[in-house]
Amino acid sequence: MGHGRVGIESILSKMGRMVYDSSDARATALAQLKEQEGGDPFRILIGTILSQRTRDENTTKAVANLFARYSSAKELAGADEGEVRDLIRPAGFYNVKAKSIIRVSRQILEKFNGRVPDKVDDLLKLHSVGRKTANCVLVYGYGIPAIPVDTHVHRISNRLGLVETRRPEETEEELTKKVPRRYWLELNDVFVRFGQTTCKPLGPRCEVCTLRGVCKYYREVVSPKRGKLDKPKLGGVSRANIRGG
Repeated sequence: MGHGRVGIESILSKMGRMVYDSSDARATALAQLKEQEGGDPFRILIGTILSQRTRDENTTKAVANLFARYSSAKELAGADEGEVRDLIRPAGFYNVKAKSIIRVSRQILEKFNGRVPDKVDDLLKLHSVGRKTANCVLVYGYGIPAIPVDTHVHRISNRLGLVETRRPEETEEELTKKVPRRYWLELNDVFVRFGQTTCKPLGPRCEVCTLRGVCKYYREVVSPKRGKLDKPKLGGVSRANIRGG
């Protein structure tokens, strides 16, 4: 089943209700950072780099430690690498990430006069910055419509049947064609929260999901499996016999 633009609106609405009604409706690390720091683009950029391959709660701890000591690109550009490693240790991969955020800070000072760029092409010139990170800076740092595609957005978009893609870059391209621009700013936050609480990578909670009726994954994978489980095995006791029928 394809999803038109009206379908997209309905999907986002239902997904949003499930997210915000969830008992585990925690904000994502970037949404928290945007709220706490007023959407400071530099802090969003560094926070996004630190968030790579780690959980949101670890990102939050690392960001708090780092910015309590180094509050700007200028300060971080001249930071001691060993101290930075210790500060961001909760985020994991701290050796690589320490080098990356110091290098990025220096690039911002040297190439962009200390200001984080607000265009994708310029952001992609920065070390360790790919399309997801660049789009996160646009959305959370500048309020510029874009669709950051992380593992949650990629997985959920394919499960629902919104796209049929193998790579996040392809997912971004397809979503920008299918999702009206007015929804781009909210899409990443809602999808990520939905992926954390309901449409999990392993053991998705399909039984409580209100999108089952339009979900390709449920229709083609989950529902057939449940149908097989419901059928009595040959030579077994049928439901009629159990009821005494």
